[in-house]
Amino acid sequence: MWETSARLLRLLSLLQARRDWSGAELAERLAVTPRTVRRDIERLRALGYPVLAAAGTAGYRLGAGTALPPLLLDDDEAVAIAMGLRTAAGGSITGIEETSVRALAKLEQLLPSRLRHRVNALQSATVPMANTGPTVDPATLTTIAAACRDALRLRFDYRTHDGTTSVRTTEPHRMVHAGRRWYLVGWDVDRQDWRTYRVDRLEPRPPTGPRFTPRTPPEPDLSGYTSRAISTSAYRYQARFTLHVGIETASERISPTTGTLEPLDEHSCTLYAGSNSLDELAIYVTTKGFGFQVHEPAELVDHVRTLAARLAAAAGG
Repeated sequence: MWETSARLLRLLSLLQARRDWSGAELAERLAVTPRTVRRDIERLRALGYPVLAAAGTAGYRLGAGTALPPLLLDDDEAVAIAMGLRTAAGGSITGIEETSVRALAKLEQLLPSRLRHRVNALQSATVPMANTGPTVDPATLTTIAAACRDALRLRFDYRTHDGTTSVRTTEPHRMVHAGRRWYLVGWDVDRQDWRTYRVDRLEPRPPTGPRFTPRTPPEPDLSGYTSRAISTSAYRYQARFTLHVGIETASERISPTTGTLEPLDEHSCTLYAGSNSLDELAIYVTTKGFGFQVHEPAELVDHVRTLAARLAAAAGG
């Protein structure tokens, strides 16, 4: 039985390594008879692997099925995939960052020690181009991803924007990727409320646990929730503007880390932004190059009127 199972794995590895194989070639590689190869092919088909008869030859081909079967990788392939996923997790491939972190967490859990050393050696010998945003250790990302997946509490040291450090305990829910920054959305156990943490400011304290029952997230749209949390809610002044451009045009100049956009119609949208300075808010929206109207807070409305009069006087108006 064990011999048959090992032979099936070897056969599957051969089928994944090359497009077409003849029955005689497979029999020679496996040191069995062609009849045994045919029986093993039927066993793979029974397990859900789409092994097809190669057209025009007395051979076989592994086709595409309705679901992805387990893949067998050799050492070089495993290292190449791990490096590619680490690169993608750093944000160099747009749109696949979160998926690559989940895949990397699965792969690194299974990598033998010798391959982890090879991956780490390649990583340490690689010099990336300068990144304008904060960097995040892939190991931190995979630790958080695994805790989210397995519903395990996560403890970590957290540094706020003013440099204050504290120990936080959270029930991690999801990570959100915004350009070059990663954020963790989770339930803060001590504060009994949902919080958003910048991943580059936290350092996990292993081990994770205990398990928890996942809560209903604060909003169905976690990306919008995170955008408001980091661009508006955390500040003294929380402003609302109408921009006289469509949301697609506005989003080219306003990132989700500095403001939240909501469509009004084809030619206008709402901008929510926050700051501890009224001057900063006024300058921020003015320099985007769009026509706008400020609605709140009342202090900002008055401040913009004062600035407009001051600027008009400076220009001789």
